[in-house]
Amino acid sequence: MSSFTENTKVGNQDMELYVSMPDGTGPFPAVVVAQHAGGVDTFIRTMTDRLAEAGYVAAAPDLYHRLGPSQQRSPRQLKDVEMIADVRATVDFLQNRNDVNGDALGITGFCMGGRVAYLMAAAVPVFKAAVAYYGGNIMVALGEGVSPFARTHEIDCPLMFHFGEEDGNPSPEDMQKLDTELTRHNKPHEFYTYPNAGHAFMDFTGQRHREAASTTSWPRTLDFFAQHLVT
Repeated sequence: MSSFTENTKVGNQDMELYVSMPDGTGPFPAVVVAQHAGGVDTFIRTMTDRLAEAGYVAAAPDLYHRLGPSQQRSPRQLKDVEMIADVRATVDFLQNRNDVNGDALGITGFCMGGRVAYLMAAAVPVFKAAVAYYGGNIMVALGEGVSPFARTHEIDCPLMFHFGEEDGNPSPEDMQKLDTELTRHNKPHEFYTYPNAGHAFMDFTGQRHREAASTTSWPRTLDFFAQHLVT
């Protein structure tokens, strides 16, 4: 496994990608990794590396790239339409690589990235599978337009969602609403809830990390991607 950073264009702006590569020549399936509120930090880079170790080209775009150095890094600073452009640019980057199977793309994300994964399953129909980890605020739009929840009918790939039983956003009530809406639109989905775990249970760099939930959920994610992306 190897990793590197590279810039790609989104309109007239540069956006940095953290990219992890499996050993070998490919072509490999690929996964976009959507950051949590902390950005493309140690946790997100490690998860990107783990995907490469499992046989995927993985790319994590810096969704904060439009913000100046003095601006606060927060999901509240982002807009859905801009994040859609960022993910599409990441997809273009991956599909233009000879070592990527451009027909076998997935997306995953953590915290705000879980929300991004849900949104992109609807907004970017190239994805064959999406995995969301404790994505909050799915019923809320960022910027103009409608919420990811309101776009559920557009989802074009199977979805897996991991929830912490003690999480408040997404709450157990949110989980039920999502399940009902996905079922109403006949969207294939798998939901898992983890006891004694709240938000950010995967983030081994933070105090909310829960080893049991982390080590149980990750193999499920890899199995899900293998089912839908590996031919």
